[in-house]
Amino acid sequence: MKLACVIHRFGADIAGGSEGHCRAVAQHLAETHDVTVLTSCAHDHVTWDNHFPPGESMDGRLRIRRFPAVRRRDLARFRDISRRVFSGRSSNGEQEEWFRENGPLTPALVDEIRARGHGYDRILFWSYRYFPTYFGLPLVADRAILVPTAEEDPLIRAAALEAFFQLPAGYLFLTPEEADLVAERAPVRAPASVIGCGIDPAEGVRLPSSAGGADKTLAAVGIADPFVLYLGRVDPNKGCESLLRYFTRYVAGRTRHPAPGTEHPALSTQHSAPSTQHSAPSTQHSAPSTQHALQLVLAGPVNMPIPDHPSIRTLGFVDEATREALLSRARVLLMPSPYESLSMVVLEAWNRGVPVLVNARCAVLRGQVRRADGGLHYRTGAEFAAGLDYLLDHPDEARTLGAQGRAYVEHEYRWPTVMAKIEDVLARVAPAE
Repeated sequence: MKLACVIHRFGADIAGGSEGHCRAVAQHLAETHDVTVLTSCAHDHVTWDNHFPPGESMDGRLRIRRFPAVRRRDLARFRDISRRVFSGRSSNGEQEEWFRENGPLTPALVDEIRARGHGYDRILFWSYRYFPTYFGLPLVADRAILVPTAEEDPLIRAAALEAFFQLPAGYLFLTPEEADLVAERAPVRAPASVIGCGIDPAEGVRLPSSAGGADKTLAAVGIADPFVLYLGRVDPNKGCESLLRYFTRYVAGRTRHPAPGTEHPALSTQHSAPSTQHSAPSTQHSAPSTQHALQLVLAGPVNMPIPDHPSIRTLGFVDEATREALLSRARVLLMPSPYESLSMVVLEAWNRGVPVLVNARCAVLRGQVRRADGGLHYRTGAEFAAGLDYLLDHPDEARTLGAQGRAYVEHEYRWPTVMAKIEDVLARVAPAE
């Protein structure tokens, strides 16, 4: 088939869940199809400043066509229109204005879809909230397959989405929770599948801490065991403000705990293996028994102030070797985001046998952890502290949770399984002749 993939920004060095998902799926589709990516020239998702040159380039087998944004995002204007839309009292016109202000404002990309979109057999659109998808998909609805990456945030309640979500000829969802969320807005009658994201097997099992390669890589950036990891955009929208607040309280020993004998909500998942039937953690706060103090490592682009704290290390965007070393050595992966359609870094952690501690206020994260039985979840600072204590102070149980996460990834998220689901939807979508 001749396919197009439409995404708001695209690149190997872009740290974003939907962008990474699009690139990985497009690369695998290109093994058997003719695939063109239609995207903006932007690298930064806040301003949409043009960074890449417009025109055509290649990324392996992928043909990339980039279109410039005609202006930067006006953050003051965007905040104003967001308040009106998120209040639930906006008009359809104001909601349409929100999608323009959210950007990237690439009218030439939409014109390209209007003029040549029907020359593709199928067009896959990522992320309903961005200008190229919201305004481009209706032009080719008969062959459009939407990967909505929908989250349980205020935008999903916008009235304009009821009509929009009825347009696609097919759907690819990342989790069952996302599929349910979209179905609440509009019945999904088109061919659809919950695909998640493909993950390649990690090479071998987790290495012992005495092995040289990963430890040397981490030593070069000043990281030593033990550490817990946050991987991704360091951003308030990703829950990083609460993460930093909870963690600094945790290391200072100022966390609050539930009364003795009370079952902790963070540990309420029922584990299948007898060895992982967790009781409530001790309410006594204790650091892991190692020669170094526990650190929180933040790896990813930083879009917010970070406190100057001896237990917090900020690395910014890291190369693949450092990223792999962090994932292979972390005691726990922390995922504080309140809004997710699928956490790919959670899958990557499980792929390496690392247990996770996630924000239970996000239904998707809570569902991922329950299905995999690969970690714990929290709602409050006290639950965060209790969950982290448990995972650090019970290494055998933590390893079991990580192993269960890896088994779940092996069963659900290997590329042959994911691509078979995608190919099935591609085949079932029948564009008008």
